[in-house]
Amino acid sequence: MKNRRHQKIREIIENKNIETQFQLTDELRSHGFNVTQATISRDIKELGLIKVVAGENTFRYSFPSGVVVGNNFDRAKRMFRDNVLKVSYSENLVVIKTLPGIASGVASCVDGLGWSELIGSVAGDDTVFVLIRDKKDVQPVSERLQSLTQ
Repeated sequence: MKNRRHQKIREIIENKNIETQFQLTDELRSHGFNVTQATISRDIKELGLIKVVAGENTFRYSFPSGVVVGNNFDRAKRMFRDNVLKVSYSENLVVIKTLPGIASGVASCVDGLGWSELIGSVAGDDTVFVLIRDKKDVQPVSERLQSLTQ
């Protein structure tokens, strides 16, 4: 439930100007999440949200750009263990199947790993495509990603 809530918070923050915890609480409730302000406060801290200028004398929640929050490997390991169903590969592409609605969070974790073999990722609803720089690296990378599920 927490991962789904965090995913929804990401979506809300990216698409709306949320100025207060109460606004975020209301948005989540309108999407079927029964949350309290205390839960939102913890989520904001865990997600590393910050307040940025949105206009004259107004601020909104945002994700820090270019800032690494926490340990990306530990975050990826938790995300994979809780949400990844299967990791497979072909040529220079790794395909990660996830629970519905979680693929973009998993892709973000993969990108955050900073592995030199990875060019980037593209996420749908429950599938992530990870482009690997060289074909010779696709199997070892796939195995490393698979090991995150354990």
